[in-house]
Amino acid sequence: MLLVRPFFQTFTGKTIIDPATQVQVLSCLSCDSRAEVDAIVAKALAAGGSAPQAPREYPNMYGHGFDDPDGHAWELMAMPLDASAEGQAS
Repeated sequence: MLLVRPFFQTFTGKTIIDPATQVQVLSCLSCDSRAEVDAIVAKALAAGGSAPQAPREYPNMYGHGFDDPDGHAWELMAMPLDASAEGQAS
């Protein structure tokens, strides 16, 4: 649920951080393919987001992230099914 700050503050007595200058959480979503990762990042950038890092290649995973226009950090990853099965076996 996305809330405006004044309404969000009614749920907590804690200080609400400024996501443009501080990080509290990195949300990571799994995608079915590298193409899906790239497509979602492209949409985020077109909507005013930024990509603080280049896409990353790992032996069994591809990832790319973005900060949304409010400064929240998102990461997207794609892992081939055979690679995820190998990880579960070890």
